[in-house]
Amino acid sequence: MADETVLERFGRATTDHLAAVLEANAESLERAAEIITTSWRTERLVYAAGSGHSLASVLETFYRAGGLPFVRPLWDPNLLPLNGSDLSTAAERRPGLGRRIVDEAGVGKGDVVVVFSNSGINHVPLEIAGSARAAGAAVIAVTSVAASDAAPLRAGRRLHEVADVVVDTRVPPGDASWPPESPRTAPLSSLSNAIVWNAILVLCAETEPGTPFWRSANTTGPTNDELADRYRAVVPELR
Repeated sequence: MADETVLERFGRATTDHLAAVLEANAESLERAAEIITTSWRTERLVYAAGSGHSLASVLETFYRAGGLPFVRPLWDPNLLPLNGSDLSTAAERRPGLGRRIVDEAGVGKGDVVVVFSNSGINHVPLEIAGSARAAGAAVIAVTSVAASDAAPLRAGRRLHEVADVVVDTRVPPGDASWPPESPRTAPLSSLSNAIVWNAILVLCAETEPGTPFWRSANTTGPTNDELADRYRAVVPELR
């Protein structure tokens, strides 16, 4: 539309992208929700993993109002850009770190591991996925197939090639989305990861009404104490 402002055009392009992600991944999202609710019914855990800025998506899954209480983050401080940007880039490419993270967490049969990785090519996300599957866990990859296929192969395979369920965020190579003719800003991966995770939560609530969710600690009414007490022994990050 010729008379649209820049913000209107940006908003429309972004919402169109997010709507397309949900539509294209409907079957995968339903399967992911089914796997996650099964893990809850069988008293297993959902682990969330990522590196670099994908750790923002891991944070979105953990101890979050409206989120699942049986989620445990899989990470290492060296992977966090706030702990050192160069350090985090080097860490996500370090062979052995992903395997150690999975081993130390005790991921096992019946668990679910959700791996957020836009490019899906570095050692940490690939090793987490491979080690989790070897331990008997189901792996859900939230990744961009296009970005992954365009990126250099570093760890032998790509995340979307090794996961049990792939949710394709359809983020373009390079992540930036604006301006459309020559993108250099407005990265899409964090927004896409967030709507994918929220869609999974919605499907969990709809298909399994008994699924527990955290309440906001800044509202009146029931507290989270009972849920926290229930899961603290298996999710030590709730301490």
